[in-house]
Amino acid sequence: MKSHLLRILVLACLFFAGIQAFSQDWPKGPVKVIVPFDAGSTPDLAARVIGERLAARLHQPFVVDNKSGAAGNIGTDAVAKADVEGRTIGVSIAGPLGVNSLLFKKMPYDVAKDIELVTIAVSQPSVLVVGSKSATTNAMQLATLLKEKTKLSFASIGAGSISHLAMAALVAQTGGDAIHVPYRGSGAAVTAVLSGEVDMAFLPAAAVMPHVKAGKLRALAVASPTRSPSLPELPTLAESGLPNIKGDAWIGFIAPAKTPASVVKSLRDQIAQVLAEPGVKDKLHSQYMDPVGNSPDEFRKLLAADVARWKPVVEKNKITLE
Repeated sequence: MKSHLLRILVLACLFFAGIQAFSQDWPKGPVKVIVPFDAGSTPDLAARVIGERLAARLHQPFVVDNKSGAAGNIGTDAVAKADVEGRTIGVSIAGPLGVNSLLFKKMPYDVAKDIELVTIAVSQPSVLVVGSKSATTNAMQLATLLKEKTKLSFASIGAGSISHLAMAALVAQTGGDAIHVPYRGSGAAVTAVLSGEVDMAFLPAAAVMPHVKAGKLRALAVASPTRSPSLPELPTLAESGLPNIKGDAWIGFIAPAKTPASVVKSLRDQIAQVLAEPGVKDKLHSQYMDPVGNSPDEFRKLLAADVARWKPVVEKNKITLE
């Protein structure tokens, strides 16, 4: 009994010591968390779940501010140009942090010079789905149809998005062809598949799985290197005979460049501790998000790998954005 109480006291001391160390580095007052997409998007959901717990742990407000537009560039640029004292941080994804540099002729910021990468907080699998009335029951059947150049169409959440690039990579691997129909956001793209307006899509799990469970969509595979802990029943594309297509969607926390290293480290440590909380894990898993919490160096390596992966796909399909 005494040893149990001692462990509790030690853990409590470590917890409060961590908060005290954080408060010494972090400025007082509200912290703005900029999300470069609309309310209800997966980056917004992740920011709110994690921001709520940061606020509770650190006894200061973390206020989500949605600044959408230009494929995520507007909100990410707002973080890049914010003060460097920690009062403004943000979340972002592969597009505005890397892939968009392949799509836009001119970017309003330079990620290497203007942004500090803090940690990838969560990863969410992209799910390959078709309508419930489709005769296709697995990814290889769909690949065969594409290879036979059957006239199929696919939705995406926008030109140049991961949902677009992942499907373009799949189509290219089969040697087939398909018509791309971009939509503004995952909601409209899901509706298009549900209505039969398009045949298929790669979309975030949170957007499609409620419809899969309701029997209105059929999930064929996930575009991740291994099975998702949130969707262990779904095979990967590689398991389905379609290797080398990786389209999982991660969400990372960022800060303006030149933010003090102690602040970046403190923020990363606090986010990692939040991600380890059972209640947070449950909330994230309910949205089909898997906690990550890696280091800034690991973040940079993953981002560089994403850019290298998608560059040939962008060039082959001549995808550009204004």
